[in-house]
Amino acid sequence: MKDKIRIGMIGVGQIGKHHLNNYQKIEAAEIVAIADINETEAHRVSELYHIPNVYTNFRELLQRDDLDSVDVCLHNNFHMPVTVAALQAGKNVYCEKPMAGAYADAVTMLKTAQEMGRKLSIQLSTLFSKETKAAKTMIEMGLLGKLYHARSTGFRRRGRPFVDGYGTATFVQKRNSAGGAMYDMGVYHIANMLFLLGNPAILRISGKTYQETDIDENRLKLSGYDVEELGLGFVRLDKNISLDIIESWAILLNDFEGCSVVGSKGGIRLEPFGFYQNVGDLELDTTVNLGSFDWRVHQLRENADAYDSPQHHWVAAQQGRVELLPTAELALNTMLISEGIYLSEKLGREVTAEEVKENSKSTAVAV
Repeated sequence: MKDKIRIGMIGVGQIGKHHLNNYQKIEAAEIVAIADINETEAHRVSELYHIPNVYTNFRELLQRDDLDSVDVCLHNNFHMPVTVAALQAGKNVYCEKPMAGAYADAVTMLKTAQEMGRKLSIQLSTLFSKETKAAKTMIEMGLLGKLYHARSTGFRRRGRPFVDGYGTATFVQKRNSAGGAMYDMGVYHIANMLFLLGNPAILRISGKTYQETDIDENRLKLSGYDVEELGLGFVRLDKNISLDIIESWAILLNDFEGCSVVGSKGGIRLEPFGFYQNVGDLELDTTVNLGSFDWRVHQLRENADAYDSPQHHWVAAQQGRVELLPTAELALNTMLISEGIYLSEKLGREVTAEEVKENSKSTAVAV
């Protein structure tokens, strides 16, 4: 088992700094180098986090032979080319979500990782929440019986990047990000539901997208906003399972109910966490002490800390302490669903998974 995992960061913007903050909490993580086209910001971050090596060209960082892995924190359409280059350079790769800007590019990433015999993981932070870990434990114990439906929800009332006051305009431009609310927020919730369901095969997708709520005229002009603020979908999965989706960057409501999964014997809602079942003539709505659950897991289960965050897990998997969760496979199926919603909107009908695969075209930006 390796004592230290040596990591290079590619991209140190808002998301890159979030990853760096998590790595600082992990004794076995050592950030050796960073690369960012903004040289001034790269040097500022290197001083802030005490990182010794700085590059403005990521390919120079990849030439280092002392890195176990790289962490890619760039806009969506840059994920595939940079990830593939890193894998081909012999590095394991951790990539920010969504997996790519297009399903076709995500397939290329996973195939390259398999061909090169390297690890590939995608940032899916919801898999490591107390709620998800408790739900997964209950499902594996058989408390829900046969799973048959899940609901994926994400809510912001007025939370569109840049046009609503935070982030940069690149988040709302197809040429950089390829999608809006579905790619920014939906990834977390859809992948989480697929994880709890056992990542069943996707059969058919129906979807609708909207961009309807008011935007400040000046911010709209400056942003070039051309992605969706609201995405909806219904997905037919293998094993007679279904999934419905509503993901909002902006909507005139006061909240959505949390994600949920239901089976023949019980149901779980993640936020607020609750377990629901019928026992004879009794209808039981059960609350769960997640803090106590988390404490016991850490006291009684080996390597429980390996699931404290996506970065904890990534480092532990490279150390050989735990098997890497199938985040790349989950993220790939999430891409298939998201792109299926976009294709369904375009064609005005339900589409098959095979249609989505056949119609998917690379959105990658050359680097």
